[in-house]
Amino acid sequence: MTDSLDTAEHALIAAVKEISGDADRYQAAKELEIRLGASLKQIKAEAARNLHQGLSWSQVGEMLGVTGSRAEQISRGAR
Repeated sequence: MTDSLDTAEHALIAAVKEISGDADRYQAAKELEIRLGASLKQIKAEAARNLHQGLSWSQVGEMLGVTGSRAEQISRGAR
């Protein structure tokens, strides 16, 4: 990870840890996990679609470390 990602990660974790009350802290962590998961899925899908411009799905898959079929699934936001 880059330094900026490390800094952002540490800031998010620190913010969640500062929430008082175990139940509230748990719910905040759960919500953040869901929100980040959805956002990151969109980012990965867009990146895969962008890579597919001029490359086959097989080539995109090779770049991403997955099969071509999986790369295409990722581009559609499939699990």
